[in-house]
Amino acid sequence: MYYARVQELYAKYDYWIVFTAAFTPIPYKVFTIASGAFGMNLLAFSLVSAVGRGARFFAVAGLLYAFGPPIRRAIDRYFDWLCLAFVVLLVTGFVVIKVWA
Repeated sequence: MYYARVQELYAKYDYWIVFTAAFTPIPYKVFTIASGAFGMNLLAFSLVSAVGRGARFFAVAGLLYAFGPPIRRAIDRYFDWLCLAFVVLLVTGFVVIKVWA
């Protein structure tokens, strides 16, 4: 029952699920395995993973470049939570637009 429901959601939102897992502190390995189990296209998975992980690492690099070493402690302490909050706000925004549109 749960497997079929997750498979249905994965078929509908596979790219968004992988991108979210790649960008946030959610355990990425779980979604990597699920992508294979649910038959996600390997090329699409690779591209979405590269974009999601790349965005995460470039965000850290950009912050370090812009603010220097003093921001490193804040990044180490809060970056995962900020990424998660960003994704939650983004998803909430899409849900609100979909409900009200």
